[in-house]
Amino acid sequence: MPEIRELRYFCAVAEDLNITRAAERLGMAQPPLSRAMRQLERRLGVQLFDRSGPRLALTEAGETLVKEAAVVLDALDSAVRRTRRAGFPGRKLVVTAKPGVATELLHRTCEAFRASPDAPEIEIVVSGFGEQAGMVRDGRADVAIAGCFDGHGLDTELLTTEPRVAVLALRHELAARDVLSTADLVAEPAPRWNAPTIVDRDYWLGNSARPDGPVVRDSAQLLEVVALGQGVALVPASLAARNARPDVVYRPVTDAEPYRTLLLWPAGSRSPWIARFVEAAFAAVGR
Repeated sequence: MPEIRELRYFCAVAEDLNITRAAERLGMAQPPLSRAMRQLERRLGVQLFDRSGPRLALTEAGETLVKEAAVVLDALDSAVRRTRRAGFPGRKLVVTAKPGVATELLHRTCEAFRASPDAPEIEIVVSGFGEQAGMVRDGRADVAIAGCFDGHGLDTELLTTEPRVAVLALRHELAARDVLSTADLVAEPAPRWNAPTIVDRDYWLGNSARPDGPVVRDSAQLLEVVALGQGVALVPASLAARNARPDVVYRPVTDAEPYRTLLLWPAGSRSPWIARFVEAAFAAVGR
């Protein structure tokens, strides 16, 4: 079986496709790295690199190992982070949320949590769209507050729900309507969040038949895209309340799924401080 060290070496060479540059990046000499790649190929019984051309190239087996090795190395790094954090349970609690509704709730929760006797230090990390679940799974955060996400490997609690509304350019023909439905939006391009899952995409579009609009990375960029007439978006009502603008209008959408804010943490966690943080979150939303 390959060693972890060999997989890390292989990924560096596969990324650069140049033994000399990869060796420099790894802080080692070129000959040992070349030998390590030959040894890895012997262990696996396949050729990972095509050395016949003017420059190094990956074979089909090499392309496969790049993908599989990345999964293995990511899982190992995540396990190390989670293990180290478990070994120092009272040192720090890392919590994360994306800007907007979630961070406002996060601040209220942290205030309630800090009132606990002997509460550990809290580190708040502001994350981007769709990053919260992954950060908890791989050990970069202990707890997260998030909206739509893949809950694999996580425990969750629903904190709040609120309606979603359509945001349209001021001069859009639908802006003259008082109330809309998702069927009204079927022909309207929908701004796309960067790298969404299928579940995320269907949720944010409101109607899976809608064409894709420009890619956006935060709510400010989303509103600019809408104001320019490049799409129509569904957003939480609280975001609309905080972002009154003269160039966009917000309209209720009767059958849009509500926006849900959830608390998430590693499945099966026995951390007393995570449990206390969950209690603090309930207190922050009046539960």
